[in-house]
Amino acid sequence: MEQKVVLITGGSSGIGRSIGMYLQSKGFKVYGTTRNLKKYPNFSDFELIQLEVADMDSIRNAVHNLITSEGRIDILINNAGVGITGPIEETPDPEIKKAFETNFHGPINMVKAIIPHMRTRKSGLIINITSIAGYMGLPYRGVYSATKGALELLTEALRMETKDYGIKITNLAPGDFATNIAAGRYHSPLNDSSPYYQTYGKTLTAINEHVQEGEDPIKVAEMVLKIINTKNPKVHYKVGSPMQKFSLFLKKILPDKVYERLLLNHYKL
Repeated sequence: MEQKVVLITGGSSGIGRSIGMYLQSKGFKVYGTTRNLKKYPNFSDFELIQLEVADMDSIRNAVHNLITSEGRIDILINNAGVGITGPIEETPDPEIKKAFETNFHGPINMVKAIIPHMRTRKSGLIINITSIAGYMGLPYRGVYSATKGALELLTEALRMETKDYGIKITNLAPGDFATNIAAGRYHSPLNDSSPYYQTYGKTLTAINEHVQEGEDPIKVAEMVLKIINTKNPKVHYKVGSPMQKFSLFLKKILPDKVYERLLLNHYKL
């Protein structure tokens, strides 16, 4: 059986690295991307290439080189992402734009570069890594929720637009997993003169604790393999703790204000 070629954006750490290592162990030819290849001189888990998802020239160059060397890209996993927290009122506009550039426009850029190749081959799978946070507006994570929610909706549309070309596209929304995302997340400054000082500070502590106590990201990798082996993938997949997935069920059945109250109680706001 021909070895499938997988390209994972944001593959140098966290969930992307876990997915890459797992798929490599299952016989896939894995390429991960990073914005700065020089930061990983000893990376050996799988092939790592330089690519910036906010730069179309960088994407075109990397995709062209990969297709030239391997002949094809069978699977694209749009995983590159950045975290961002803060009161929406106090979050700097450049940071909001940066979050959308990476989390939303980045996958669009990758799709634009790779779908023509997959359409020519009449074959391909694209998995957009979103977030359970994308299903709800979370306090002090509103921008992050918006970037991931937008990607979920974009994927729904993209599936219908490409249905005749042999391309399969789906979303995979993880909950909280034990990764280093908190270290790279942008935090709006916690200013003691801010009207949000107490509530934002309390929520920020809770967010970091949830990540630290998160599950093993190998569960995300296992779900990715399940999707790859599924003939006709669903539109949406979720992976996380039973409570996180149950929260999505509650959002579907409860009145908006009741669900809002549950979130406020959860964050002790």
